Amino acid sequence: MGKRPSGTGPLGIVAGGGAFPAAVADAVVAEGREVLLFLIRGFADPALERYPHHWFRLGSLGSVTALAKARGVKDLVMVGALTRPRVSDLGLDWTMLRVLPRIIRLFRGGDNHLLSGVLGLVAEQGFHLIGAHEAVPRLLLPEGVLGALAPTAQDRADMARGLDLIRTLGPFDVGQGVIVVDGFVVAVEAAEGTDQMLARYGEMRRTGRLRIPARRGVLVKAPKPGQDRRVDLPSLGPATVERAAEAGLAGIAFEAGGAIVPDAQALGSAADSAGLFVFGMGRGDAA
Repeated sequence: MGKRPSGTGPLGIVAGGGAFPAAVADAVVAEGREVLLFLIRGFADPALERYPHHWFRLGSLGSVTALAKARGVKDLVMVGALTRPRVSDLGLDWTMLRVLPRIIRLFRGGDNHLLSGVLGLVAEQGFHLIGAHEAVPRLLLPEGVLGALAPTAQDRADMARGLDLIRTLGPFDVGQGVIVVDGFVVAVEAAEGTDQMLARYGEMRRTGRLRIPARRGVLVKAPKPGQDRRVDLPSLGPATVERAAEAGLAGIAFEAGGAIVPDAQALGSAADSAGLFVFGMGRGDAA
């Protein structure tokens, strides 16, 4: 985009679903910077109204950018869960209608293609798009073990295999997660997302489709090669730990610096309570 974050004026936070927009907003405010939240209707938590905010529909780019400029916003960050909408559900305003052919083309690609294209449209309005990892680096998953339990040698081999698969599938713009057990890839994240992949794997174990003992295997997640890390960066919290435990896994491994973790201490405690390890993979874990 050519420009660096200004660091001045309020930080605009485009908020989707889940708890992570609040974590980013809290961290930014704690560092002494004002925030202005743009809450996406149908996705953002109404509790976010405790911050200065504006509700909008995904297709209302014109009204959002006009308001942001009027409030002195120069830097924008997108954070929170979104499901892929239909073009007919966007509620397009005049600004978006003028670029409707481009929007239709964006919807013909994968999620990374779509999100990066939307960022391009926003940047054309004069904003600098930054990632949550740039806005609040301290919220990123650190390298190494969180909690008391560490991965075994087999777990580390499963991590490396999972990373290899994610990188191989990257050009196809599919999900960011896989489950690997003793060297076997038993589940790949697609459009259903991580939670549903974990539920599907757990159901295969319960029904005997997969005869795998409890506390075996690793959920491996990492950004796709070439992914624009300003959008769709994975997030990791106690809820993911709970679902991985229910599925019968031994642990969770995310790329260090490649996932948002609002509270690393709480995450480690949740992992200890569930009997799982949580591990931030560094460069050496890809070997």
